[in-house]
Amino acid sequence: MKLKELLAKGYGNTMDLNCAEKIVYGANWAYDLKLAPESLKLSAGFGGGMGVESVCGALTGAIMVLSHLYVKQNSHESTRIKELESEFINAFQKELGFSDCKNLKATYRNDEVKCNPIIFKAAEILDTIVEREGL
Repeated sequence: MKLKELLAKGYGNTMDLNCAEKIVYGANWAYDLKLAPESLKLSAGFGGGMGVESVCGALTGAIMVLSHLYVKQNSHESTRIKELESEFINAFQKELGFSDCKNLKATYRNDEVKCNPIIFKAAEILDTIVEREGL
């Protein structure tokens, strides 16, 4: 199952996850990343644009997933992670117009849908990259 499909079916809603957590926890399930529960907590501080409406947590969560999937040891071993990050960020900004939480929330968030339009778009872009690159 793709991450976007999993999230659209409500994954994470009963766990009260923030945007970054939804992407990371959901990707762990959808892509069978086998991340330990303790590791998943690393994404907690990235929600709400790191708590200050800076870079979107769904975006940073997706970068965490890409790093886990495509970095063997560290980021300096290859330029590939930077290429994938750039591709993700450019697609995210092209689709949504912004990468910062403050503007994204002002444009897409409301009490009914919360940040789901943003999270689903991040998941869709991530699915596209993962599908192409392989697990």
